[in-house]
Amino acid sequence: MTPPDETDTLGGRVQRYARVGRAVGGLAASLAGQRYLGVELDRSRHAGELAQALGNLKGPLMKVAQIMSTIPDMLPEEYTKELASLQSNAPPMGWLFVRRRMNSELGAGWQDRFRSFEREAAAAASLGQVHRAVHGDGRKLACKLQYPDMKSAVEADLRQLRAALAIYHRYDKAIDPADIQGEIGDRLREELDYDLERRHIELYRYMLRDETAVHVPEPVPELCTPRLLTMGWLDGARMLDRLEDDQETRNRIARNMFRAWYVPFYEYGVIHGDPHLGNYSVRDDATINLLDFGCIRIFPPSFVGGAVDLYRALETRDDDLAVHAYEGWGFTGLNREVIGILNMWAEFLYGPLLEDRTRRIEDSGDTMYGARVAEKVHAELRRIGGVTPPREFVLMDRAAIGLGSVFLRLKAEVNWHELYRSVSGRFSTAALETAQTAALQEAAIVPPAT
Repeated sequence: MTPPDETDTLGGRVQRYARVGRAVGGLAASLAGQRYLGVELDRSRHAGELAQALGNLKGPLMKVAQIMSTIPDMLPEEYTKELASLQSNAPPMGWLFVRRRMNSELGAGWQDRFRSFEREAAAAASLGQVHRAVHGDGRKLACKLQYPDMKSAVEADLRQLRAALAIYHRYDKAIDPADIQGEIGDRLREELDYDLERRHIELYRYMLRDETAVHVPEPVPELCTPRLLTMGWLDGARMLDRLEDDQETRNRIARNMFRAWYVPFYEYGVIHGDPHLGNYSVRDDATINLLDFGCIRIFPPSFVGGAVDLYRALETRDDDLAVHAYEGWGFTGLNREVIGILNMWAEFLYGPLLEDRTRRIEDSGDTMYGARVAEKVHAELRRIGGVTPPREFVLMDRAAIGLGSVFLRLKAEVNWHELYRSVSGRFSTAALETAQTAALQEAAIVPPAT
């Protein structure tokens, strides 16, 4: 039976609108006071207040802040530092909340099912918080408990997102947001289903079973519900704490991250759509732990084939093959001018993979280069009347940028071309289709409709 605070209700959404308005509106007023009234704003203090407000709100708004904090130079340093803390140190709910929630999920005698259960959260994020525990058989566990009323929060935030995008689109026609908001909505609703996330973990355990440098937790099904996810605890340091390691260690971390993301994509058509720093931890030997599996996207084999075709098109300057790739992804209304603009962005993303040499992801020393490319592409799309990105492209683009930002923060120096070839060199649509079918069956996941 679903507890009454777990459904999407009008009352819950109204309360969410009020909380968002109070938190964000007050911070906006502070900025307006600085801009128009000359009031001196303490950026460090304001950044802390922003992180606190977004952390308390949980949900999609907090996820936006997490994404912003992963991109170097997008925000002033004070804001980046505070918002980065949301990735693993958001304000948690207290013990009374935890006890009530665990009682709802596992029953009145839930504490008897653990040898120990820590009252203080080990980590707190946008949709739930994690507690350390010890199984009756001695296994160390991580118990991820969803916050109350998240369905109402997500629906309320998505409605506000739709309204904001609609207003923005009146003034800026470069990107039609129709499919963007649909994709974001579907993925956020999936993230509320912890039973699906448990099956995502099983999927990744299968896909990465031969990757000895990547570790995936083991779920404990008898201690899982749609709002409680219990899995083995993986020891490791935060990625943010490894940014000052020696060069070779940072290079190993980056290579392991690369394989953790690209092996599932090119061999099984699956991506992790939220590769921010808080979703990974690093062991002493530079191997990595994957910690969160809520935002997973499964693509048809043809979509992965389009990614391979676009790489080859850029490598050989084959415009016809590029058109084939974009059309395969669902872009319409293509002409030579549109292709040139889309290729401008594609060359930025694929650039490090095309050069057969050791380099940084952005090796010009200009950390704002990516922002300038994005700005130029955006201006050109606006000039020609805009495009509608296919919804499958939305999460792929976001994930690629997020992963690249991790490599930027690590200052990794790697031959990305060799790494890419090692995971994509044997690609074939037929082989991927066979492998994907087997993997989804192993994890009891229904293939998405195409």
